[in-house]
Amino acid sequence: MLKKIPGANKTRTSEVFPEYGSLRHGFPSWISTKNRKLLQTSTNATKYNLIVAQDGTGNFTNINDAVAAAPNSSTTRFVIYIKAGAYFENVEVVSKKTNLMFLGDGIGKTWVKGNRNVVDGWTTFRSATVAVVGSGFIAKGISFENYAGPEKHQAVALRSGSDLSVFYQCSFIGYQDTLYVHSLRQFYRECDIYGTVDFIFGNAAVVIQMCNLYARKPNQNQKNMFTAQGREDPNQNTGISILNCKVTAAADLIPVKSSFKNYLGRPWKEYSRTVFMKSYIDDLVDPAGWLEWDGDFALSTLYYGEYMNRGPGSNTSAREE
Repeated sequence: MLKKIPGANKTRTSEVFPEYGSLRHGFPSWISTKNRKLLQTSTNATKYNLIVAQDGTGNFTNINDAVAAAPNSSTTRFVIYIKAGAYFENVEVVSKKTNLMFLGDGIGKTWVKGNRNVVDGWTTFRSATVAVVGSGFIAKGISFENYAGPEKHQAVALRSGSDLSVFYQCSFIGYQDTLYVHSLRQFYRECDIYGTVDFIFGNAAVVIQMCNLYARKPNQNQKNMFTAQGREDPNQNTGISILNCKVTAAADLIPVKSSFKNYLGRPWKEYSRTVFMKSYIDDLVDPAGWLEWDGDFALSTLYYGEYMNRGPGSNTSAREE
């Protein structure tokens, strides 16, 4: 099942992921210098347009009202500062809300929480605690959570179909289907991603860089899959690229990790494409590395690559070819 990366002796990231563009100062080339500087500016030094605060010290007490007040079809950055607190709401950034930024006070400080899930009648698509479609969306310093629990099956914390979307120093917390990288170009950096079954999934052209990927304790008799990429057309340029990340067990899985199988991914669709590169892979990952979806489905058409990884789970000698 593992496919060798062409030119694996080359070290330039752009040669391994040519369709995603080169990295510049650690960011994809499609992220402007202005946006890169905005991401790296402290919260206190950032200029924002609206404030959300539960204690009434801002313009709004909930996020949805702030999004509604943001301009439509904006060609300039519009920053909504969301002060520390737990916001229990399902937030949607629709297509006309372009170039929005959600700026929080940090992981574990600014939370957006929801519990929609498939068992209770929501579709996977509609279960997202936060869903973003408007292009150019940026989030920094926010925890996105779906707390439905493993028994509720598919329950998305964040879904992005926003082209040129960036998530920086955020966390995504759920169980099955935590992070729905639905479509278009996306970038995640210095984030924490928690889940169980297929917890990073979708058909975006997504780079996940310098992130921590944590497998949690699943339901009994379940397996954990870090990824389930959904490319259906061989001509698409989509894929999940995991670069300079840490792949490991969450605190609840560590004491029982020998009781559950953990895999880097499985093919959700026929031309599934996923690459782990220059990452630390812990010992929880099964020696086979990857799991079938259903029999021999997609095994002759998928592309799974591992390149210059390290750690006890990175040995590819027992991988499925």
